Amino acid sequence: MQYILLIHDDPAHFANMSEEERASLYQEYGAFSQDLRDRGAYVGGDQLQPTSTATTVRVRDGEQLTTDGPYAETKEQLGGYYIIDVGTLDEAIEWASKIPSARMGSIEVRPIVPARTEAAA
Repeated sequence: MQYILLIHDDPAHFANMSEEERASLYQEYGAFSQDLRDRGAYVGGDQLQPTSTATTVRVRDGEQLTTDGPYAETKEQLGGYYIIDVGTLDEAIEWASKIPSARMGSIEVRPIVPARTEAAA
């Protein structure tokens, strides 16, 4: 089963880190990503650009509306994600707890609904 691990962080926390602290955190992320690959659980994942680069799109009454920035006004923002393939929710939660940002932010674990193929539709 595939799960998405959504990484939520407070951008202010990273802004206040020293270069050495940031470098150490990125090394931890590299090791975590490699561990996922080595164990065959890695499907994909990326860090996202800051929320200041986001555009939110809505369609209301047939009209496209765009807003600069993220939709939600919260302290923690979506900063990246992993997609993993593991046997159980418990395994996905265990992987989520190993993500470095779990110590300072939160990781949302959600099962992915498999895409329907044309043959199955």
